[in-house]
Amino acid sequence: MYRHLEHRLAQRIRECLQLRYPGAALPGVVVEQPPKVELGDFAIPIFPFAKPLRSAPLKIAEAIRAEIGAIEGIAEMQVAAPGYLNVRIDRGSMAAALVADEKPPAEIPPGKILVEHSSINPNKAAHIGHLRNAILGDTFVRLLRFAGREVDIQNYIDNTGVQVADVVVGFIHIEKKSRAEIDVLTRQPRFDYYCWDLYAQVSQWYEADKQNLQVRLQTLHAIEDASTETAAIADLISVAVLRRHLETMDRLDIEYDFLPRESEILHLHFWDAAFIKLKESGVLTLESEGKNKGCWVMRRAGTAKTNPTAEDAEDTDEDKITEEDQKVIVRSNGTVGYVGKDIAYHMWKFGLLGRDFGYRKFYRYPNSHDCWISTAHGEKDHPHFGDVAENYNVIDVRQSEAQNTVKEALRELGHVEAADHFTHFSYGMVVLTPRCAAELGYNLSEEDKTRPFIGVSGRKGFGVKADDLLDQLIASAKEEVDSRHPQLSDPERQQIATQIAIGALRYFMLKYTKQSVIAFDFKEALSFEGETGPYAQYAVVRATSIFRKAGFDPDTFSGTLATNISAADLAKFLSGETVNEIWELWLASSKTSSVIDQCIAATEPAFLAKHVFQLGQLFNTFYHRHPILSEPDENRKRFLLATVAVVRRELIRCLAVMGIIVPPVM
Repeated sequence: MYRHLEHRLAQRIRECLQLRYPGAALPGVVVEQPPKVELGDFAIPIFPFAKPLRSAPLKIAEAIRAEIGAIEGIAEMQVAAPGYLNVRIDRGSMAAALVADEKPPAEIPPGKILVEHSSINPNKAAHIGHLRNAILGDTFVRLLRFAGREVDIQNYIDNTGVQVADVVVGFIHIEKKSRAEIDVLTRQPRFDYYCWDLYAQVSQWYEADKQNLQVRLQTLHAIEDASTETAAIADLISVAVLRRHLETMDRLDIEYDFLPRESEILHLHFWDAAFIKLKESGVLTLESEGKNKGCWVMRRAGTAKTNPTAEDAEDTDEDKITEEDQKVIVRSNGTVGYVGKDIAYHMWKFGLLGRDFGYRKFYRYPNSHDCWISTAHGEKDHPHFGDVAENYNVIDVRQSEAQNTVKEALRELGHVEAADHFTHFSYGMVVLTPRCAAELGYNLSEEDKTRPFIGVSGRKGFGVKADDLLDQLIASAKEEVDSRHPQLSDPERQQIATQIAIGALRYFMLKYTKQSVIAFDFKEALSFEGETGPYAQYAVVRATSIFRKAGFDPDTFSGTLATNISAADLAKFLSGETVNEIWELWLASSKTSSVIDQCIAATEPAFLAKHVFQLGQLFNTFYHRHPILSEPDENRKRFLLATVAVVRRELIRCLAVMGIIVPPVM
């Protein structure tokens, strides 16, 4: 409702100015929120109109107030120095619309959106950094779907890269295992943990003798040839690890629609088709000298393109595209790099390649949703993937240059619209507090114990496996639930502990702005106080308890109330300065759609986490100041319960978008 009124107000002000100043070039109308609710619910700065309209801001504001007329949902408009319009919402009508859960129609852009996230190398167990990626991506999907968009969720699988090759090297050259022996191992619980340790061993093996790196190179070449035994072993390992990744993410209610694999990018000749287009359009050039001799290269994103004439035979320093400004797409030995395959993949995403994957079902979730995987020869009937209108890649900030190169390749190929709808959703790393590292069993030096955080390294085997983190969070939450609710059965307490733990983890990963480096800490994440998931969950549990004690079903209360309470009834209890605190709670509850729009526009889910925390704070203040169940005035008691019902519904709604379930008790 807040968003709807905001748009309506901005539109009417613009229309009013266009009528008064016909033909004038008007800037956009900016709608702000005053610092205090006492000043109004919206504030419109008039200063941007002063210069184009050649008039003082106060004079323009006075003219708008005098001429704009009545606006549905708006109660009052005041002029404030030095040049603002302060606007008050019709509290009664807004509250009635919230009680009825009215949803004004919204324009939904056409076209499907593709969100690619997780993209974990299928060579070892997922770790805490992967969890941040997956939680950010999954939440962004939920934000888009809340806004009415159609979304495909893809998880790109690099099953022919260095990381997979290293684990293959470990099995074949260090452990001397056959394909049959590896097959047996893949069927053991948590095979991905076995690979985690082996991956670290391989790194040590390379360090012991640099000549061993030649084995990696040979293995990489063998993996790219689908006919080799090495490729079969790599496929066996990567598929088993991938299945474990999906099981891990399923614990967090994170699902995928399609798993495109790098092997099919190669075997179905996606890269060959893209390579032809890139060469023909001049995006790639073959270097004939220098350190990149024999390589097909592309300018780095952001460097200038020069077109020297005959007179420019000797380029100036400004005109030269140096070797540092180039990105090697195809190496001199003929192997294509990661970025090259990614260019081909993104051409497919936007329907620009003229080729398609084969598809087969790979994983079925408990809700019967099927996740598909790419294959050379797939099933005849399958969902349609690709041909999207917009693309978001949730990939950490270290890949910014590679992402910019892919985007620039699309632009240089002439696919400007695709490039404009390509978004790199970048984010910062996850590290550990020393306390967290110690709780996970790592031996820390005295120096490590004094550091603000401890970095992680998969190659060194130092890090937090995602399943270990979840297990420990659930165990810690279970101890608290056991002590608070011994009367419940153990399965009930286990389920509640799981919901609290996952809520804590998801909220912790989302409350920081995406570019922040996160230092994870168990105690902070699981706290029932402060800006945490359990704090938000507890606010809803408290609201539900109020209805239980009052003898009402909270999920049906609002619907029944909506038919029995009028806008005038609500306005009576929302009028006057003494109830501004309660009105602020109603106003915050009206902003769900507005906040979600902001999250999508800025690719920043942290805005929603902050909104949930602030709404929880406002509700807890309201709860302590107003004894609802002992209120003697039945009409006022009904109004207070209506307030609780609306806040509870919006908190549940926002938490669901964050992937957080509210347990029955805390």
